[in-house]
Amino acid sequence: MQALRKFAAPALNAVRASNAIMPAQAGVPWSQSLRVFNTSAVVSAPAPAVAKPPKMVPVSIYRWNPEEEGSKPRMQVYDVDVNNCGPMMLDVLLKVKDEMDSTLSLRRSCREGICGSCAMNINGSNTLACLCEVDKNASKITIAPLPHMYVVKDLVVDMANFYAQYKSIKPWLISSADTEGKEHPQTKEERLLIDGMYECILCACCTTSCPSYWWNGEKYLGPAVLMQAYRWIVDSRDEHTKERIAQLDDPWKVYRCHTIMNCTKVCPKGLNPGLAVAKVKQAIAANH
Repeated sequence: MQALRKFAAPALNAVRASNAIMPAQAGVPWSQSLRVFNTSAVVSAPAPAVAKPPKMVPVSIYRWNPEEEGSKPRMQVYDVDVNNCGPMMLDVLLKVKDEMDSTLSLRRSCREGICGSCAMNINGSNTLACLCEVDKNASKITIAPLPHMYVVKDLVVDMANFYAQYKSIKPWLISSADTEGKEHPQTKEERLLIDGMYECILCACCTTSCPSYWWNGEKYLGPAVLMQAYRWIVDSRDEHTKERIAQLDDPWKVYRCHTIMNCTKVCPKGLNPGLAVAKVKQAIAANH
């Protein structure tokens, strides 16, 4: 600290001397005159942000509370200023919940398209609210829960059956006793086989967009679960490939897929569940 003071003292004295030489300008306070003289030390304040004019867009949201006796599902409209809101549909929903109606229920977490919690149907298409940009020119925005799922409340759906089906395919590495606890080396080519499948976040956007799943949701596993099943079938580290294929060899679990391809169209991660389902069918045929 003493060294710093010794270093700064001559410079400070020089500034004081120069200020003493410069007389105050007529009619200008000395403090302002000094500020004009020593402009290099002044940091300009940022220009204030220009407020955008309000732009109100009606947002129609599915509402239903089973705890309210006699309550029936309805669409409730909220006028949202999209110019005073974040850029994503999740921002719109949180603005409604925080500023207009705290009773609105929805799932959300990461806000980055990683957790899959905020999956819902926006303007007729399944997507993640955190990745869906607000259309500020829309005449109306419609938000509903994932289709053909039991609704818990508002935009929250019951995912129990979906997760039970996911659990049924044993989505973990199965090894023999001889290799338990040991490393499972892979070649680069073997590792590439699971690309485009391990990235699935189990948001259920694809599964709930599939008409075959709407009709046979209790038996047909759906595109998300079947894609995860194939992810483990082609994993070179797994030692139960034949058993996995045999478990799927069922007229309902796989073959209800009619290649409608809604699943691939709506996947918010850009994956191709329809292709994975076709690969599962090929694996079953090759195993016969």
